Amino acid sequence: MTEDLLNGPSEAPASGAAPRSIVVLLHGYGSNGSDLIGFVPYWRDALPDTLFLAPDAPQACPGTAFGRQWWPLTSLAPEARAAGVRVSAPALNAFIDHHLAAHGLVEDRLALVGFSQGTMMALHVAPRRQRPIAGVVGYAGMLADPDALGEEVRSKPPILLAHGDADDVLPLTAMRQAEARLTALGFPLQTYVAAGLGHSVDAEGLALGARFLAETLASRP
Repeated sequence: MTEDLLNGPSEAPASGAAPRSIVVLLHGYGSNGSDLIGFVPYWRDALPDTLFLAPDAPQACPGTAFGRQWWPLTSLAPEARAAGVRVSAPALNAFIDHHLAAHGLVEDRLALVGFSQGTMMALHVAPRRQRPIAGVVGYAGMLADPDALGEEVRSKPPILLAHGDADDVLPLTAMRQAEARLTALGFPLQTYVAAGLGHSVDAEGLALGARFLAETLASRP
């Protein structure tokens, strides 16, 4: 592993066998990889041959002891999001390429899962990769640069978006806008709205994520 490659917690396949698929878990602003690795106990039975990787974002998050950020949130303007999501995209792509090669796997054996800013990263990186990955699960997020996606899309993996209708950090309209844009561009898309849920993930959202990943990462003939 190179010095500048992203790093963070991981969980080996529950089966004890070599990985047949990889799920990369992308945390939100101010958190770190130890947060989303907590999804694994809910998903390992559905994905026994999957290696879970939860990299820490490359930048320290100001004002936190252990928090990380994919890009600074010094401005919430749309143009700042569009520029910001590109800051860490090369590092995430290098991380993906490294682990696919290390385990002898190709893109259709890999899925991205994000929460909040991590969802923005997943929705930015996945469609811009030349070969389609198996799928994307995005919780409580949005498209960071929807206007450029039409010109920059190179592949269209299936996507599941989940969002709480009481989210006061990224309102449900953020998911609806992503849904409209992705549908218009022809992405296979599923959505789930959690009644009364704030900026979080509920049990049904986790269950839907497990089923979606199990289907998209099913063994190819």
